[in-house]
Amino acid sequence: MPINLSIKNAPDHVVAQLLRAEQHHRSLQGELLAIIEAAACEDQMTTPKEILAEVQRLGLRTPSEAVGLIRADRDGH
Repeated sequence: MPINLSIKNAPDHVVAQLLRAEQHHRSLQGELLAIIEAAACEDQMTTPKEILAEVQRLGLRTPSEAVGLIRADRDGH
C-alpha cells in the first residue's frame, strides 16, 4: 500500500541539487522517489560469497592490486 511522505525544511542547497530531475526528464516527486528507491536497494548486505566472486571476476591476486582499485574508485577514476 503506497504511503505519502513529506520532507520539511529542506535546505536550499539540497533542493538545488534536485534540479537534476529535469535532466532525468522527471518531476521533482519522481526524482525523489527514484533516489529513495536506489537508497533502499543499497542497504542489502553483500555476502562473503558475492565478495569472493567479485574478487575473482576482477582477477585480483595481491593486496596491492586491490588497494589500487580502491584508490582509483575513491578518486573517481
